Amino acid sequence: MSLEIQDSEFDIVIAALQPNLTTFFEAWRPFFSRFHIIVVKDPDLDEELQIPTGFDVKVYTKSDMGVLGDTSINFSGHSCRYFGYLVSRKKYVISIDDNCLPAKDNGGLIVDAVSQHMSNLKTPATPFFFNTLYDPFRKGADFVRGYPFSLREGVECMLSCGLWLHNADYDPMTHVVKRNQRNTTYVDAVMTVPLGAMMPVSGINVAFNREVLGPVMFPGLRLRKDGKHRWDTLEDIWNGLCAKVVCDRLGYGVKTGLPYVIRSDVEAGQALESLKEWEGVKVMDDVLPFFQSVKLSTTATTVEDCVKELASIVKEKLGPQNAIFARAADAMEEWTKLWESHGAQSS
Repeated sequence: MSLEIQDSEFDIVIAALQPNLTTFFEAWRPFFSRFHIIVVKDPDLDEELQIPTGFDVKVYTKSDMGVLGDTSINFSGHSCRYFGYLVSRKKYVISIDDNCLPAKDNGGLIVDAVSQHMSNLKTPATPFFFNTLYDPFRKGADFVRGYPFSLREGVECMLSCGLWLHNADYDPMTHVVKRNQRNTTYVDAVMTVPLGAMMPVSGINVAFNREVLGPVMFPGLRLRKDGKHRWDTLEDIWNGLCAKVVCDRLGYGVKTGLPYVIRSDVEAGQALESLKEWEGVKVMDDVLPFFQSVKLSTTATTVEDCVKELASIVKEKLGPQNAIFARAADAMEEWTKLWESHGAQSS
């Protein structure tokens, strides 16, 4: 597999939750300017978007979402990026929040998040046995003594979960307690998430193989008081758990670690005391045991099969506990239909 990045292989998808994207695009110009960019405007945003020239950009708005017809899927807030996943026609998608800028590594060099995500996706993952030197396919690393040779070819990596510096991605209660704390630790490592291990995937900085994983990259779970900030949503967490279960069932890999981005302080200073009773606390106590124990049948042999079966299990097991789970199951089923009718084509 070639690690060379082909311009035609992927889209960069940006969810526009703020009108002025000038600072964002100028900071990313060295890494984004050669690629096609999909900007999806939050349907609740009234102001015109400000995007500097010199980029191959296609902007989608609320009116474009009308092509989907009558749908119960809510594309507002951070969920608008999923519309970009749907309309993309490329093999890979990279998505970075519009309040993030390029980070610097421990040597002071600016990180090329695009290249690192592509390296993660284009080299194998090793989910069946943990390598203590982390990603053995990175330069300077390899498999340690005792790692079975029969597992060293690895499997295809479908999801690359990057990290962030500065403003940490905390839940509301932790933000209240640690409102002035910043993440300053740059860990120069990539690792495969082991088979069966769950993780909170954040949509802040993520990339995936759209051709394969697209049917499971959906906005399913919405809290009753779902808002416009990362700390009052769970759509990406739920999405990531579903994606990990599907990857585990089909023998694909998920990586986490590099690349880093820098998150701005826009959200960090806000008064969050009103969110101390955040619904997400109880929701995650129900959600994690479910995903840790759920088993998909051997007859689920495609991503679409897995999503449909998982939606049915969610409806049966979690639906009676909380209406938001029943709605999430409905959204999952509807997404598979939207994908078949609007998203399945490739360039």
